[in-house]
Amino acid sequence: MTNYSPTTVWLLIVVIGLGTFALRFSLIALAGRNDRIPEAALRALRFIPPAVLAAIAAPAFLRQEGVIDVSLDNLRLFAGLAAYFVAARTKSVLWTIVSGMTVLWILEAVF
Repeated sequence: MTNYSPTTVWLLIVVIGLGTFALRFSLIALAGRNDRIPEAALRALRFIPPAVLAAIAAPAFLRQEGVIDVSLDNLRLFAGLAAYFVAARTKSVLWTIVSGMTVLWILEAVF
């Protein structure tokens, strides 16, 4: 593991923060010049939250100890699949979380 000085870490935090601000502000500034955001951009923006959630959740389901694991021993994968089916059926975030965690706990207790 590389040790970075506190100055380097804070500099990175500031630079990344400014970059994030610039990206978000540019969209707001450009949209402010026009009265309306193009329909194609609005359609594309609707896919961002599910894509981000998938990017965050997929490694938790598929990686075990740093290695991709799609075997029957991967209990998190089964819990994630159960949560997916509950989400598709109920459209409820609460029931999705409850069902996924319940399935995971039961599988961990049994296996």
